[in-house]
Amino acid sequence: MKIVFFDIDGTLLNKENVIPDSTKKAVKQLQENGIYVAIATGRAPFMFKHIREQLDIESFVSFNGQYVVFEGNVIYKNPLNKVQLRQLEKHTHKNGHPMVYLNEETMKSSVSHHPYIQESMDSLDFPHPEEDAIFYEKKEIYQALVFCKHEDENLYLDGYDDFGFVRWHRVSTDVVPTGGTKAEGIKEMIKRLNISMEDVYAFGDGLNDIEMLEASGVGVAMGNAFPEVKKVANMVTEHVDEDGIWKGLRRLELI
Repeated sequence: MKIVFFDIDGTLLNKENVIPDSTKKAVKQLQENGIYVAIATGRAPFMFKHIREQLDIESFVSFNGQYVVFEGNVIYKNPLNKVQLRQLEKHTHKNGHPMVYLNEETMKSSVSHHPYIQESMDSLDFPHPEEDAIFYEKKEIYQALVFCKHEDENLYLDGYDDFGFVRWHRVSTDVVPTGGTKAEGIKEMIKRLNISMEDVYAFGDGLNDIEMLEASGVGVAMGNAFPEVKKVANMVTEHVDEDGIWKGLRRLELI
């Protein structure tokens, strides 16, 4: 058995946050060919339910590997360390950098409104989250966001042994558990399928896809991927707007 994992933003979705028709056709053909299809994303589950429904996909790696669902059932959870999350909240508050906390169902903001949060959420077609400054005390948090420019990120890179910081936007950085990557989430899923990483194909474009592409049997970078991503890929396909997924799968003879 073979499995193909797709990133979402810049891979399944184009800049307009739409799935190209050629991609829908490609995913359907994979499924008809008996190839397992799953999603591997930095997004929270509630942020891509509509995509799973459109593509008839029930298995996914979310939060960059921290929350894994196989055929509708949760099989792996790796929440952020609450003690260090408290420390980070105090640190960012002192520096005037807001945060957003996410679990599998929703997200909440540390402030009522901030332009950096608005800009980042607009890029995902999501509204500014409601304020709940102590949301992280009440729920398991699988990913947090710190809203600051790239040059301010250095303020947080030391002192948080349990956290990794992955920039995904001009003014926002993901906070994930150290060592928690899409690759680790994929490993949890393929245990259920009883297959090896050699049978894994992965498509991605972002910096948070690097480990996934490196670990997979075949890592495919989109034509619109960061240069660093293309460097580690086994193959570079066309841009998401130029039928990149369809053409890549055809080249791999999977469809």
